[in-house]
Amino acid sequence: MTGDDSGGLLLPWPDADGEPFWQYVRRGELRVQCCTDCGLRRFPPRPCCPRCHGFGTRWDLVSGRGRLWSFVVAHPPLLPAYAAQAPYPVALVELDDAPGIRLVGTLTPSVRRPDAPLDAVDTARLRIGAPVQVVYQKLAPGVTVPRWALTGSADRAAAGGRPG
Repeated sequence: MTGDDSGGLLLPWPDADGEPFWQYVRRGELRVQCCTDCGLRRFPPRPCCPRCHGFGTRWDLVSGRGRLWSFVVAHPPLLPAYAAQAPYPVALVELDDAPGIRLVGTLTPSVRRPDAPLDAVDTARLRIGAPVQVVYQKLAPGVTVPRWALTGSADRAAAGGRPG
């Protein structure tokens, strides 16, 4: 899942446990690993359930809706491709339909702009608890990553009132 055409951005390097997650993301689906023995949903993917120690797993489709649980603002020094877009927010999102599962990603001001620059969201207007929706950005051939689009009033506020 690596390639040269990323514009200098780091690409995912999945292991055997995480590869299904990235396969689903390439198809535009957000799925989380679930234990077939006790039903615990978990992320990041791993071979064994932390609750019951079972090895049976399935991948549950989730809505991709969540809330901004936390965020940081990345500043230089960074790798050149990232430094050119800094400062920009990096989000920790808790999924609405999988409480306790939190995913990290970059933010975009609108579901209509999955390829927006990393610095497209006004960080001064971000609020913990803001609603988000997953979108998918193709970074390179065969490489897609989930990003988080602000939705509703959070979309307009973080975009500085600009249309998405």
